[in-house]
Amino acid sequence: MTSPLAWHAVTMAALVCSSGAAIGQSINDRQSQPLSFDAALARIDDASPGLSGEDHAVRASELIAGATRSLRRPVVSASASVIEYQKTLSVDLTGPKDNAANATTDFLSQLPGQFPVGLQQIVGQVTQRVGAALPTIFGAIPDTLQYQTRDTVFRPAVTAAMPLYTGGAIPAIQAGADAAVDVARARQAGGRDVSRVSLVRGYFGQQVAAQLTHSTRETLEGFDRHLADAKKLEQNGVIPHARVLQVQVARDAAERAYVRAQLEEATAADALARLLNQPGGVNALTPLFVNSAPLPPVSVFIDGIDATPRARGADAARDIARAGVGLAKSRYRPQAFAFGSYNANRNNALPTEPDWVAGISLRYTLLSNFDRKKSLDAAREQERAAADAAAQARKDVASEIVRAWNLVETARRSFLLLDSNLAAARENLRVQRVSFFEGEAPSSSLVDAEATLASTQTQRIAAAYEYDLALAGLLATSHRVDDFTTYLARADRRLGDEK
Repeated sequence: MTSPLAWHAVTMAALVCSSGAAIGQSINDRQSQPLSFDAALARIDDASPGLSGEDHAVRASELIAGATRSLRRPVVSASASVIEYQKTLSVDLTGPKDNAANATTDFLSQLPGQFPVGLQQIVGQVTQRVGAALPTIFGAIPDTLQYQTRDTVFRPAVTAAMPLYTGGAIPAIQAGADAAVDVARARQAGGRDVSRVSLVRGYFGQQVAAQLTHSTRETLEGFDRHLADAKKLEQNGVIPHARVLQVQVARDAAERAYVRAQLEEATAADALARLLNQPGGVNALTPLFVNSAPLPPVSVFIDGIDATPRARGADAARDIARAGVGLAKSRYRPQAFAFGSYNANRNNALPTEPDWVAGISLRYTLLSNFDRKKSLDAAREQERAAADAAAQARKDVASEIVRAWNLVETARRSFLLLDSNLAAARENLRVQRVSFFEGEAPSSSLVDAEATLASTQTQRIAAAYEYDLALAGLLATSHRVDDFTTYLARADRRLGDEK
């Protein structure tokens, strides 16, 4: 039984299109550029903005990872500032003034004894007069001395800081950036695989539409012959007019199906031309194909799961989560930095500013307003979640590989089994045509035989398309999409060759 995927592609040919311009495009298909599948494959990368965007994303992540390589280097910065300042100094002189007065008094009182006896009276009189003047002299000295200055300073400076130990924060950041590159590359590879599947869908979808157009045209031509035979039989009195009308109705239905097939073929050609960015149109040359030989065992495709984009992306996401654990642990550890500063205008510096300064700073957070334990526990949970997601991704990919492998095998067997059905349908139509012409079979039998042949041909087209599309899906899921051209080259059944 044909899968819904292929039947959907085939039944699109039976949809009624409202645009009359499509008929003109179908008529002008000869002007479209003939293109083999290999040539279309060579163009899909340049024609896909999505792939170009993935390339830019990979390049951006690589640049960011490269930027983290210099985190251990010193940060040197230059700054310049113009400062206008005012400074007021206030000095209390009360204590020093009292001490000076007491010391002077003691000195004067001892001074006469240091002279001869004849001079002591004279010196005593002098010291008495000086002592009497001391309160006046020291009273002139204020109790508080104030000094105020105002100036404008231009201060250029060069500063440097270099991390010596960050508790593992820098290695964690670098590991996270590297893992982000792996994520971007996995997305790029996945996008490339999807683009190949889209090309197979669009390219061979046009071939499906062309095959349906060919099949419906043959059916219409057959009914034209049946109608001509029926009219001759009616003229000879062999069959009544009612049988001619039955053939006429069937013939008109075949014409409508042919018109719809033409419209759908034009739509498929336009879709392929837009996919490949070919405004002039594209005419697919490579026919639908089937390999009569079975595929390699499904285990061959499952063995390469680790190389698939989904598994690689999941592993990279786990590495990012692991780097988050390292970053959370670094919050528990000390940090050490070397620093230095040089004043490039020492002649115009503030009095308290050094000419240069250099040293090492060690910092350890004793108490943080951010709960570091819960942060570390959350990072570990995220790592476990990422590890589980990576394991689940592998299981999902394995399931998809098995499902796709079965679809390919089902389509292959269905296509081969339809060979005998097609031969029987053609022989039945031949017998019914002869019987009808001899007046031995009703027109309904002839119409049914023609419909059976058309249905069998449609199922065969659907089986071939299902095989090609399922094969592309299998190879994309197992990240072997480049092998599609190998299967195409060794195909021994090509449906388009039967036109």
